[in-house]
Amino acid sequence: MLTDAEINQYHEHGFVIPDFQLGEDTLVGIRAAHERLIEAYPFFTDYCPAVLPFDKSFANFARNDDILDMVSQLIGGDVALWNSSFFAKPAKTGSRTPWHQDGQYWAMRPLATCTVWIAVDDATIENGCLRFMPGSHKDQKILHHQINNRPGLALNQEVPVEQIDESKAFDLVLKAGQVSLHDVYLLHGSEPNRSDRSRRGMTLRFMPTGSHYDRKIERELHDTKQYAWATRDQVERMQRLPLYLMRGIDQCGLNDFEESFAD
Repeated sequence: MLTDAEINQYHEHGFVIPDFQLGEDTLVGIRAAHERLIEAYPFFTDYCPAVLPFDKSFANFARNDDILDMVSQLIGGDVALWNSSFFAKPAKTGSRTPWHQDGQYWAMRPLATCTVWIAVDDATIENGCLRFMPGSHKDQKILHHQINNRPGLALNQEVPVEQIDESKAFDLVLKAGQVSLHDVYLLHGSEPNRSDRSRRGMTLRFMPTGSHYDRKIERELHDTKQYAWATRDQVERMQRLPLYLMRGIDQCGLNDFEESFAD
């Protein structure tokens, strides 16, 4: 469980690194699942925005009671898993993730998500660890994002770097198995991986079920131009993410769950 000090840090800074680490068995399982994904879909070698539409076994990693306990402390006891992404950042070629807020891309209303970021490998400054802008979530507003389709970027929407004081950024240096939790409005990004070591990271995206995951908004938010490499079937999968009830009940009564693990 998170301590009171850790909960206060999450609300004050927009993120927290709990005193918690996944075991090696879990990491081996995540790595094996990722290898299966890449073997089946090689275009996800660097970044996969949504793994669940392609391999639902990834949902099992979200059934960790310790993780769910921490998430419930932050967003309440009625919790849904609505997405999981994989940021692989291969050695030498791992792409840069521009400064952005997650809520710019997401379809639940009201916007609310606690993202659990899992270090599958050691994450260092040299291999492109995540960078947070502490306190940037406090206004609970989405900043203006501009389109940037330049090659080498994991995402194509960004908050202009001239609006950001990068000297205030926090480098999320983690050992493999460590996790961080961050708010939907927190400004964050990462540099490219030019090192000799990969920097794999997996996210679990949890929302309170008082929010409605709106399928109409979901479809409107997806810019299909960024999926030029994908088949029509693959694009459609990413435009309709499976939802999983992890704990409690559907408070808003509108969410269409693929499966319930709440019992």
